[in-house]
Amino acid sequence: MDILTAFENINWLSVVIAAIASFIVGGVWYGPLFGRVWMEAFGFTKTELEKRNTAKIFGLSFILSCIAALILEMFIGQEADIVFGTIAGFFVGFGWVATFLGILYLFEGQRFKAYLINAGYCMITFTLMGLILGAW
Repeated sequence: MDILTAFENINWLSVVIAAIASFIVGGVWYGPLFGRVWMEAFGFTKTELEKRNTAKIFGLSFILSCIAALILEMFIGQEADIVFGTIAGFFVGFGWVATFLGILYLFEGQRFKAYLINAGYCMITFTLMGLILGAW
């Protein structure tokens, strides 16, 4: 399949829903589940985080989530079903994202706890995105 055909066959609604799903997972993951631990792992304080430009962070994060969902949609293709989409999403999150985060964290000297939190989010999110994209 060529790139033009891949773009013609994109289900844009599923891409947006998959991007929204990443926000929902992130809200729970970095909120009640691991928010405090994540802050400690990176040395953030609540005051520091409150000073950030939330609109900019959330707006750009949503755009980046849409791009990730779009690329995953193109990667798994229009013939994918829910099983293939879920498995492909998991392997993207685990096999590509989590492994490269691991490399970066090793060279940056980041804490293993921080790696587990962020890599876990990526694995869960890409798995869910793949499920959504494969189902539609």
